[in-house]
Amino acid sequence: MRADEAPPHADGAGPAAPGARLDQAIDAAGIGSFDCDLVTGRLSWDDRLLEIFGYDRADFDGTFAAFTARVHPDDLVRAVQTLQCAVDEAREYDAEFRIVLPSGETRWVQARGRVLADEAGVPVRLLGAGFDTTDHRHEDARVARVLETMRSAFCLFDRKWRFAYVNGEAERLLGRSREELLGGSLWELYPATVGSDFEEHYRGAAATGRERVFEAYYPAPLDAWYEIRAWPGPDGLSVYFLDVTERRNAEERARESAARLALIAEVSALTAESLESAAGEEGALRRLAAAVVPVLGDWTIVSLLGEDGRIRDVGSWHRDPAARAATSRYAELRLSAIQPDAPVLGALASGRTMTVEDVPGAVGRTLTGEAAETFWLLAPRSAVTLPMVARGRTLGALSVYRSADRPLAGPDDVAAAQEVASRVALALDNARLYEQQRRLAEGLQRSLLTAPPAPDSAEIVVRYRPALEVAEVGGDWYDAFLQPGGAPMLVIGDVVGHDTEAAAAMGQLRGLLRGIAYRHGAGPAQVLTELEVAVEGLGMRTMATAAIARVEQSPAQRAAGLTSLRWSNAGHPPPLLLHADGRVEELTGGRPELMLGVDPAAARTENVVTFRRGATVLLYTDGLVEGRDLPLDEGIARLRVALGELAGEPLDRLCDAVITRLRPQGLQDDIALVAIRLHPQD
Repeated sequence: MRADEAPPHADGAGPAAPGARLDQAIDAAGIGSFDCDLVTGRLSWDDRLLEIFGYDRADFDGTFAAFTARVHPDDLVRAVQTLQCAVDEAREYDAEFRIVLPSGETRWVQARGRVLADEAGVPVRLLGAGFDTTDHRHEDARVARVLETMRSAFCLFDRKWRFAYVNGEAERLLGRSREELLGGSLWELYPATVGSDFEEHYRGAAATGRERVFEAYYPAPLDAWYEIRAWPGPDGLSVYFLDVTERRNAEERARESAARLALIAEVSALTAESLESAAGEEGALRRLAAAVVPVLGDWTIVSLLGEDGRIRDVGSWHRDPAARAATSRYAELRLSAIQPDAPVLGALASGRTMTVEDVPGAVGRTLTGEAAETFWLLAPRSAVTLPMVARGRTLGALSVYRSADRPLAGPDDVAAAQEVASRVALALDNARLYEQQRRLAEGLQRSLLTAPPAPDSAEIVVRYRPALEVAEVGGDWYDAFLQPGGAPMLVIGDVVGHDTEAAAAMGQLRGLLRGIAYRHGAGPAQVLTELEVAVEGLGMRTMATAAIARVEQSPAQRAAGLTSLRWSNAGHPPPLLLHADGRVEELTGGRPELMLGVDPAAARTENVVTFRRGATVLLYTDGLVEGRDLPLDEGIARLRVALGELAGEPLDRLCDAVITRLRPQGLQDDIALVAIRLHPQD
């Protein structure tokens, strides 16, 4: 029979004994039980269930109509259909519906039961229980109201990963209505979650029973970043999520801005460093090409405009190591393959930044041969070409390319690239001006220093190494000449100061000293004394250190293979004597004497040392043995060691080698030195 066709029974008593009712119907728990004979149609309820439905025992007639009379009209069809399906299929019955009491109050009831069949499989009884869920429903409603008013999205997945609940904000963020979502599989409705961070964390939370908090990106059509908090529960996985796309974009903009600022600072530093090193301009531009990737683009080419007006691509770089060879090859080929209207030529000619949205259309279509093959292999989409202009002169160009998976350079990117190009151009121009001034200064300095004489009895070598800043020249000088009697005279000196005044004073002192010393018999001490008098008398107001040495030989010494060195020192580092047997002697004489320009009345003394022919005498300025990193005494000690170790070297190589050994990191000050090696005589 059908559930809605059960006949009335006046006494309301059920056919089954009370003991046959469900054991789970415990009155103390507020659960009522029911027993329906599906063959006779008799319906039996216990007192608790009668109370729930608002019946007295006397009022309940035990009919199905008594049940349907209390069911809310809006829930009646669903409640009856659910019951009928359970009877027809002889399965469990589970339904929740509203009832209306005689007072007009509406309550929620949860009914659950089981259909029993006879030996032939025909349903004969329905046993079950019911309980009032109104309070629970109200609590759920309050929770639902809270969830619906939340500005954050919330959803619940059951244990089969189906949407069991979504609030309004979740509907909005997920782009689907509740009707589309509820009951639907997460993996089917949102296939991009499969294999993603979403799946990893969701399944991880469900497996471990621990909350997971993470951020993840879902591609189009959502195209958004989400902050996710997922925690497991008895009903499945609860997920709270926020759209943090704007925050992520803001953070990304901030990171990009910081990267651009860091790049500008880095380019300034590395350009200056490279220009000061042996790498020079091309080395600096090669480092520039590598520095701007990937902050400004995926790959770059840097061009240099020569003084002859010809352009050369001198540096390139690609963010992908595997593509760097192709980038370098394209840089070798492109200038001979591009058309006159190419962006790089336009930027150089106009001095304006060129932004190209379609590089294949602007450049690629015009290329042929290997240049075209390499271009399409690199596959650029957009580019920005920036002239490097300083003081109105265009020195080169920076071409920055982007691939199709990267958007066109924005205003901030272009502004940063322009700043980079401007700073590099200014550094290049400054370096060129500096080099011009340095060459001019060095040329002026060297013009004041003459080549040494070449007597038959000795070899004389001189060296001058400037460490100049801009156009400054120093006061270091050397001199070597023969007195009228043929005696070699060696001079080393250093004017206090490091500027054009020092250089001018050096030139005057050197000229005065030459004039005073160029007469027969004038010894070193006499020369220094007369030079001091001239400096005072001419009002030069110059202070300087100087050491003068004269090589002397009597007939008896010549016959014995000996030579003497007479010297006088005015506050200068001591000359060194390298004996023929490799010993190194420091020529200090007595007590150190004052430098020139301190006391015109100061007495000057001479010292004489005699040695065998084949020896070498070295005079030098303090730039060789003293500096920020080298105390004077330690420097002289190092020089003595180096001189002894290099004793067997030719004199010119020896002079170069001692400079390299004592100053391997470059010069901090000018260096001048003069050396004489006395040949053995027949």
